[in-house]
Amino acid sequence: MSNYYKNYSRRRFLTHTSLGVAATLLPNWSGAMQGMAMLPQMPKRTASPTFKPDVEFELRCERGAVPILTGQQTRVFQYRAKLLKGPDNTLVTLPDSYLGPLIQLQRGQKVRIHLQNALPEASVTHWHGLHVPAEMDGHPVYAINPGESLVYEFEVLNRAGLHIYHPHPHEATATQVYYGLAGAIRVSDAEETALELPSGAYELPIVIQDRAFDADNQLAYGHGMHASMMGNYGDRILVNGRADYQLDVDSRAYRLRIMNGSNARIYKLGWDDGTPITVLGVDGGLLAAPEVKPYLMLAPGERLDVWADFSGRNPGTLLTLRSLAFSGALPSMGMMMNHSSLPLGSDFPIMTFKIARKIDDSPKLPKQLASLTPLTLNQCSNPNQPRPIAISEGHMAMLLNGHAYEYNNPLPTERIPVNTIQLMEIFHEHGGHGGMGMGRRHGSGGGRHGRMGMMMSMAHPIHLHGQQFQIISRSIEDADDAGYASVRDGFIESGLKDTVLVMPGETVRIIKPFQDFKGLFMYHCHNLEHEDMGMMREFLIE
Repeated sequence: MSNYYKNYSRRRFLTHTSLGVAATLLPNWSGAMQGMAMLPQMPKRTASPTFKPDVEFELRCERGAVPILTGQQTRVFQYRAKLLKGPDNTLVTLPDSYLGPLIQLQRGQKVRIHLQNALPEASVTHWHGLHVPAEMDGHPVYAINPGESLVYEFEVLNRAGLHIYHPHPHEATATQVYYGLAGAIRVSDAEETALELPSGAYELPIVIQDRAFDADNQLAYGHGMHASMMGNYGDRILVNGRADYQLDVDSRAYRLRIMNGSNARIYKLGWDDGTPITVLGVDGGLLAAPEVKPYLMLAPGERLDVWADFSGRNPGTLLTLRSLAFSGALPSMGMMMNHSSLPLGSDFPIMTFKIARKIDDSPKLPKQLASLTPLTLNQCSNPNQPRPIAISEGHMAMLLNGHAYEYNNPLPTERIPVNTIQLMEIFHEHGGHGGMGMGRRHGSGGGRHGRMGMMMSMAHPIHLHGQQFQIISRSIEDADDAGYASVRDGFIESGLKDTVLVMPGETVRIIKPFQDFKGLFMYHCHNLEHEDMGMMREFLIE
């Protein structure tokens, strides 16, 4: 093992040791750490002789070094893949990038993946957005040690959409993603193909991440209590694993498949010339019809499908995609402690498009996109009693439904009958007791949130594994809140989602199906530092 990776492992040990010291000194932190002990380890799944794959490939987690900044190469973790069976375009390598290959699948295909771990630590891979059986979902209990392998087998049940694959090991997701383990999955189907949307060279994956580097061009991860509580923020923006990203484009329409691959950073996407943004789809695929927004909010784990029309622009013209200014996502105390040169909510460029060639031929934006049948309250098993997902932030604690992560110990509201559709309500709850409200709505000292709760409240991207859900309503306690006003016009509430950004004081109601598969399915904050410190729970589908 190189000195770098020895130091990396030593830093993780010291970080966890410091958390252990905090647990002995701080009662709320001790409560938050309950259930965070070592998980059981499931037997390593091997290939089933009765499963006949249409697509089969090896996916290897390994160490590497890539050029990101000028000068010395940067040491990273990365996915490498080798196609064993299937269409030649199944695996598409992103040029000059540490990111894993773009995995291209079709609805209805049967897929077998041989995951191999060549890292210095345990890992497992989650297929973020895919509807797969519980044992194929990348639960931390299926993590494999260095030198081991694991076989995934599943049918692609999802409609067309862009999804993510990334590690999901217990208490180590944030660092493994930060050091490079991530990639995109593109699922296509007949309905999408028939629309003849921009494709090939005119369909561009855009993976946005923020990273910090030391003087030797090595990734610098922000260990410490502040990073755990607020999330880890870098001061360099990378697109597809590259800095200062610029693309040459023709003067025609493109399809941008945008993914937020950051650990914690939320983006407010907008064009530098004020052009409105046309949205084709979100996490779960195409919308019923295009929607136009002045800007778009994009939280970690979310995806956007954007129609970008450069028609009529002259060669040499530059158009920059920026993250525009916003506020209200972090508590005031967290903002004061944030000494980054690129604070959350600041205005900065993400990437630049340069018109390189003028052409006259360009596709037209379809007026209708996908056939979507909206989910309704009448379909829900609990139309008058939504299942709660209560967000609570207290002193050294980030919890869901009043509890930190506990393996296979669901609350009564987390036990769900299979093949049902459920109404769920995600909200911020602070009872003045460090966030131990057990999912009940109550207030203390200053309304439902309480004084400490209001001081600590921050935005959380909540991700639910399994099938995508539908947002049916958003409401905010303070409709005149300036922070919420700076983001509210950037939410897409139609279509299917698997991750939703919940701002401070906000309540989001969703309808989510729990069909086909029994077992344990996780839900958690996709601020990965929060996930690793225990802001994760499980649904038991039975």
